[in-house]
Amino acid sequence: MVLGATGQIGRPAVGALARDGWEVTAVSRGGGRDEGWPEGVRVARADRADDAALAAVVGDGCDVLVDMVAYGTEHARQLTSLAGRVGSAVVISSVSVYEDDKGRNFDTQDEPDGFPEYPVPLTEEQRTVPPGDASYSTRKAALERELLAAGDQLPTTLLRAGAIHGPHCQTPRELYFVKRNLDGRTRRILPFGGKSRFHPASVHNIAELIRLAASRPGTRVLNAVDPDAPTVAEIAGAIDAVMGVETESVLVDGPPPAPTVGDTPWSVPAPVICSMSAAERELSYRPVARYAQTLPDTVAWIERQLAGRDWREAYPRMFPAYGDLFDYAAEDAWLEA
Repeated sequence: MVLGATGQIGRPAVGALARDGWEVTAVSRGGGRDEGWPEGVRVARADRADDAALAAVVGDGCDVLVDMVAYGTEHARQLTSLAGRVGSAVVISSVSVYEDDKGRNFDTQDEPDGFPEYPVPLTEEQRTVPPGDASYSTRKAALERELLAAGDQLPTTLLRAGAIHGPHCQTPRELYFVKRNLDGRTRRILPFGGKSRFHPASVHNIAELIRLAASRPGTRVLNAVDPDAPTVAEIAGAIDAVMGVETESVLVDGPPPAPTVGDTPWSVPAPVICSMSAAERELSYRPVARYAQTLPDTVAWIERQLAGRDWREAYPRMFPAYGDLFDYAAEDAWLEA
C-alpha cells in the first residue's frame, strides 16, 4: 500500500513495486491513476490525515506500507497504531533533519553564519535537529524518532531524501534556469563561484530504494540521493544542453549580491553531499538514474506547466518557499552597475 501515490515520488514508486511483483494499492486523496502504472495496480481514495479513512483503506492489513507524505509525531503514531495490520513500513524523510556539530541546520541558514558545515560526505550517523513542531525539519525529526522507537512493533525504513527532482514536482529547483531560458535571458548570476553543491535525489533512485526496502524489512535510516552531486554551474549547463541554448554564467565570489539577484534554489555556501554507503551495504542498492539522464523529462514537465501561465500560478508553492526568483529588473541593474 502506497500513501501519496499520485505525488512526485509515489508515481514511480508504485510502478517499481508493481513491476517487481507486488500487488499494489495506490492511495491518494483523489484516488487517481498514473498512465504509466501496470494494469494490476488498484487505486483507493483516502486522506491520510483522516485516521478512520486510513484505517479503513488498510483494512485487514498489508505486507508493506509506503508513506510519501508523513511528518510529525501524529503521523508516526498513526502508522504505529496500524502495526498489528502492517508488516513493515518505508517512510520518506529528508536530509533537512541533519545539523552540524555547532547546531547549525537548514532552519538557521538565513542567520549570519548560520548555514551548516556538514562533513563530506554526510552519513546517517550525523546528529539531527531536536524533534518538535517548530518547522518541517523538526517535525521530520520527530517522525523519525517516534518510528525508530517503535521498530519492534513496526519495522520501518526511513529514507532521507536530498533535493528531489523529476516530473510532478511542486517546487522544482530547475525552474530557476528553465524559465530564464524560455524568457531569452542570456546571462545568469551564480553566487559562491557557481560551485555550490546540494545533493539531488531522482524520484527514480528513491523508487528503487523503496523497492529494495520493501523486500528487506528492517528498522533503519538511509540517505536517498543520486550518484552525482553536480555544482550549480554544472546543473545550469546541463539544462542549457537539454534546451539547446547557450548562456553566460556570471560568477560571484561569495553570497548573492542582492536579495533577488543570483539566489538560486541550489546555491549554498557549503556543500551538502551525502554518502550512499549504508544503502549499498544494507540493501545492495545501485542507482538506476543519473541527474543529467533524467533532465529531459523534468524540463519537459516544467515547460508544459508554464505554458500560457504565470510561474506563480503554475507553481504556487515556489514563491513562499524561495521568494521572487525572476526579478529581472534587479538583475539587469546589478549587471549594468
